Amino acid sequence: MINFEFTITKTPTCQMKNVFILFLFLMSVKSVSQNDFNKLNSNGQKQGIWKGFYEESKRLRYEGMFENGNEVGLFSFYDDTKAQSVIATRNFNTLDHSAYTIFYDQKKNVVSEGNVVNKLHEGEWKYYHEASKVIMTKEFYKKGKLNGLKSIYFPSGKIAEESNYVNNVREGKYKKYTEDGIALEESIYKKGQFEGVAIYKDPIGNVVAKGLFKDGKKVGVWEFFENGKKVSQENFNKKPKKFGKRVKVRTEE
Repeated sequence: MINFEFTITKTPTCQMKNVFILFLFLMSVKSVSQNDFNKLNSNGQKQGIWKGFYEESKRLRYEGMFENGNEVGLFSFYDDTKAQSVIATRNFNTLDHSAYTIFYDQKKNVVSEGNVVNKLHEGEWKYYHEASKVIMTKEFYKKGKLNGLKSIYFPSGKIAEESNYVNNVREGKYKKYTEDGIALEESIYKKGQFEGVAIYKDPIGNVVAKGLFKDGKKVGVWEFFENGKKVSQENFNKKPKKFGKRVKVRTEE
């Protein structure tokens, strides 16, 4: 270990010289320190610790480790405030090129979490109610697109909605519930549109309407109810009546 000692004499010229030497030393230490990150290997690939900074504030934006140009291990991302709160983390897996990602609010509450592969959502993703550990939404992705069951929950944790998706498009059964478990709506989707039987109920479980959809439009006879009793119906297959040619009637002023 090298010891640096500086003797400052009473001579003004010597004092200035020693101060200048000390300044150069500190700058060299700072330069060495700065070179401890953001390095490239002999192939021009990112290697070791890398840090990114916000352009205007110069605050730390992210930091993490690279190995031959690939992210490895845990990366942390920060907001552009004096607090420098962690707003996201990504834990990279070099075996399958995935990154388990967690987003946070500025109070360190988890907002959402799930896996990313090649910068696309993959597998199960969970989203949380504000400032809560209770799941608000659960979704499944395949190569960045919704595929499979999507579930939405009340803050109590009880199911609120269930639907199915194929390549980002709603497909199959859809159900919407009250917090007490009453199915307010039971319907079917095909390529993102209503298709088939649909039943609607009030919050106490009485049917209020039911009928058929075709290509997203009501068809056939629809029945409507009040307090569990049928009060009317409407045939959506009936064509609207056509009227004769309209004749303008002139009125005298």
